[in-house]
Amino acid sequence: MIRVAMLSYWHVHAWDYTRNVQANPNTEIVAVWDEIPSRGQADAEKLGVPFIADLDELLARTDIDAVVVDTPTNMHRDVMVKAARAGKHIFTEKVVAPTNAEVNEILAAVKEAGVKFTVSLPRLNDNYTLAAQEVLAKGYLGQLTQARVRLSHNGATAGWLPEHFYNLELCGGGALIDLGCHPMYLTRLFLGMPQSLNAIYGYVTGKDVEDNAVATLRYENGAFGVVEAGFVNPNSPFCFEVHGTEGTMIYGFESDEVLVRSSHLKGNEWVKIEKPDNREIAFNQFVGHILNNTEATENVGLAADLTKLMEAANISNKERREVTIADLKN
Repeated sequence: MIRVAMLSYWHVHAWDYTRNVQANPNTEIVAVWDEIPSRGQADAEKLGVPFIADLDELLARTDIDAVVVDTPTNMHRDVMVKAARAGKHIFTEKVVAPTNAEVNEILAAVKEAGVKFTVSLPRLNDNYTLAAQEVLAKGYLGQLTQARVRLSHNGATAGWLPEHFYNLELCGGGALIDLGCHPMYLTRLFLGMPQSLNAIYGYVTGKDVEDNAVATLRYENGAFGVVEAGFVNPNSPFCFEVHGTEGTMIYGFESDEVLVRSSHLKGNEWVKIEKPDNREIAFNQFVGHILNNTEATENVGLAADLTKLMEAANISNKERREVTIADLKN
């Protein structure tokens, strides 16, 4: 049995990961730490496990094998570097950290300690993404020219997001870094890493963080990626479209179908692509890596690239310029 400590209940998905730990037959929750002791104590009581107020004390315990990190984003580096050095396997919420330099520190600590590391990038495991990857692998679209991915909700205008999600210091951003991370890593998955990025943020509700955002990704071969996210839209369905010189693929727009129109397919008409089963969730993949001594290579690589793209977007919006990805500090 892998003994897991929950490190903070700051993030809105912390209880989702709690249920993931409880549902996996190979894991159990044995302790809680939280940067807000009163919250941690209350959640530990709900779970019937000890609350340990001192993080160093928790990480020094030999009866804890792994941690789930759901602290504020600006604490990720310090918490995860400590956890790795203490020999604890780490599962964490995205983004890994606000900057590329911090991510590199975390990955270096993980590598040196030899612990397993996995990031929650859930849409990588959904059947529409797996179907889209198969379409691209078969070359139905020819040379890719553009991808557009949108994800938006009304958390800011309807008031259901927690207030601390609008704290720039804690979060490192708003709609793009929180919700737009999913369109960002999917665009990265479809098109690869761009040469440069330009971002524009909107502040519809006057928060300290953006609640409306668009980022454009420029590629050396002339292709573009468009990433859209918002906290201010009640009826905006998740959707993506990928275009190429020989075809187009779309998903969403109030439809759960992956559709392709391509010169490679009979009649060059819209064809519904069969979706495979969802891949197992990221937490279960994490457990598998621990048990089988394997590495989450693709997951961690995409997560590291995600932070690069988010850091570039924040710089671009702040300085009103296009940011070259290679120029980011290591």
